[in-house]
Amino acid sequence: MIISENTRSKLRDILSVMLPIFVTQLAVMGMSFFDTVMSGQSGAADLAGVAIGANVWMPFFTSLNGILIALMPIVAQHVGAGRREEISHAVMHGIYLAFIIGALVIIGVWFFIDDALLIMGLEPEVKRIASGYLKALTLGIVPIFACSILRGFVDTLGYTTMTMRIFLLTLPLNIVFNYLLIFGKFGFPRLGGIGAGYATSLSYWLVCLFFLFVINRVDKLRTYHVFSTWRQVSFKLMKEHLHIGIPIGISIFFETSIFGVVAIFMAKFGTTAIAAHQAAINFTSLLYMLPLSFSLALTILVGIKVGAKDYKEAADYGHIGIITNLTLALFFVLLLAFGREYVAMLYSQDQEIIKLAGEFLFYAAFFQLLDGTATPIQGILRGYKDVKAAFYASLFAYWGICLPLGYILDVYFGHGPYSYWQSLITGIFFSAAFLLIRLRSMQRKCSE
Repeated sequence: MIISENTRSKLRDILSVMLPIFVTQLAVMGMSFFDTVMSGQSGAADLAGVAIGANVWMPFFTSLNGILIALMPIVAQHVGAGRREEISHAVMHGIYLAFIIGALVIIGVWFFIDDALLIMGLEPEVKRIASGYLKALTLGIVPIFACSILRGFVDTLGYTTMTMRIFLLTLPLNIVFNYLLIFGKFGFPRLGGIGAGYATSLSYWLVCLFFLFVINRVDKLRTYHVFSTWRQVSFKLMKEHLHIGIPIGISIFFETSIFGVVAIFMAKFGTTAIAAHQAAINFTSLLYMLPLSFSLALTILVGIKVGAKDYKEAADYGHIGIITNLTLALFFVLLLAFGREYVAMLYSQDQEIIKLAGEFLFYAAFFQLLDGTATPIQGILRGYKDVKAAFYASLFAYWGICLPLGYILDVYFGHGPYSYWQSLITGIFFSAAFLLIRLRSMQRKCSE
């Protein structure tokens, strides 16, 4: 098969943006991973408390962060249209929103989290650690939300490698902070799992300071004068950002929360099923970083072309991005299909867990392939500022199909713990099909 020079050029563009984003996403996941692992070395209650806290935190954090990443298609279209002044306005209003959302999260956690954890019926020590961990995380919530805005600005202007370096530098520092605060080394108090929350907040502040340093030192970024003056609030710009961001945030919440609900339904099948399911979900979440990175890269590249009204180039980037992602996704499908038992061994030495996790991972292979189709399409649609399609797809696929179908397959057809993996695959299939139809429609509309 002969690939044209134009296709090769676009493929290089996509990979040059995507690969640093992929490494960045792995570094971000690494912080949560080391929080959990290092807390586990401090004691069972610390591990349980941090795990509970992280499971409560992530759906809300990723959803609210989804509102903020709406800056990427906004800036991308301004870049394509050559509207330099509008970029700095959009960035500053994004920072305003980051402060507002961060303040609301701080109030919510400090005033309501203890009551929410009480409902869960946790052991007193586990509840104390989970609450302390979440409250400690709020100390870094404003800078990390501000970082989402600054990262969107930096990445969209082509400096994804700079973002990658910032997070790779912060990850080992986060490990050091964990070591000092969890275990009380070098004169620091021994805080156990709660110390992981303080360590992560401190890391968030450092990431924010690194971004501020880069934006004020790199010539191309400095010329936008983002921080030269604090601009008067424009409710029009706020409304534009929220109009794009809220559907993104809600659709992310639909996606992330469904796995927590499925885990609750899985609990009735016993400890082995819960452990096997968690292993399969954890590994699938790691693989998800690939289509997610393609999604973010395609939002930038497609958004720039749409802003320039070069709709053919936007469509070409979309097609090449989807095909490239699917090609790589097929490799992971084969990995899961033929090496799933070896993957399961990474999580447990219990033969029953390994066997069941291997069976779940077989379903995960098909889920990964379909997710590898749907997620990049979401990114392409965001480049067109079309975010409602992903919202409706997530609502319909996960809550309209997945959950009811899983319950029916379990209760009425006796498929047991496999019911919910079968329903997840069915839901993501319809989501991918709907998004593909929407993308074709959008591309035809723009080419007319």
